[in-house]
Formats: sequence, C-alpha cells, structure tokens
Amino acid sequence: MKVILKQDVSKVGLKGEILEVSTGYGRNFLIARGLAEEATPGKIRQNQELKKIQQEKDDKKLNLAEDIKKKIAGKVVSIKGSTGDGEKLFGSVTSTQIAEKINSVYGVSVDKKDIKLDDVVKQIGSYPFKVRLYVGVEADMTLKVETE
Repeated sequence: MKVILKQDVSKVGLKGEILEVSTGYGRNFLIARGLAEEATPGKIRQNQELKKIQQEKDDKKLNLAEDIKKKIAGKVVSIKGSTGDGEKLFGSVTSTQIAEKINSVYGVSVDKKDIKLDDVVKQIGSYPFKVRLYVGVEADMTLKVETE
C-alpha cells in the first residue's frame, strides 16, 4: 500500500514523502491516526505540485539571503558604550543592540537569535561575529566597540 505522510513520523519518514508500507500498518496505524493518507494518483500529483511550489519559495528566500550577504559581508558595526577603569564596559554589548545597529545602518532586518558571537563583549575592541541569514548562508562581520 502506498501512503503520503501528512507529518513527520519517527523511524518512518518525513512529511510529504510517498512510502510503500504494509496494508495493515498503513490502514490501522498511519491513516487511523491521521499521520498519512492513501496515495491515489490525484493526491500524488497534488503532492508533487506542493513540493514544487515549496521549492520555488525556498529558492527565492535563498536568493534574497545571498543578496543580503553581499550587502553586509565584511562590514563593521560600531557601537559606543560607557567605560569604567581601563577598557571595561559598564554591562556588555548584546545581540539585540547589534541587530538594531545593523538594521539602522544597513537597512537589513536581522533577528537577534541569528547573531553568533564567540564570547560576551565586555571590553573596548574589535570582535568578529556571524549573522545567519538563511540555512547555510552566513555573513561574517566585525563588531567595533568604542567609548562614548
């Protein structure tokens, strides 16, 4: 029996896959629990169309991420902070501050969760960091922390 999975099923397959399973397993477990539907020719065609549409959306997002990467890769983000003795900052520079600065300077909307710093920034200096724009697309940038 052929079935199309409606959602990911552990140790069986991922959503949208067309699988050959035993009739009992397909009817009594997968279809009965709403995890799959029987693969008729019409539903197989519909599944292929949905996959094609999803692939086009993913390609557009990837191209957009590549364009943004070209725009911001290698750039420097400068943030000013108040310092105490020596070069130590009062507090630290957060990924939220970096995301807001990238948005204001370069006009690129970046989520704070997508900024990857190696360490907590608590001193004046330059720090490399990465911005994740899409799956497999990251831009390398530099954070420059200065005194006010």
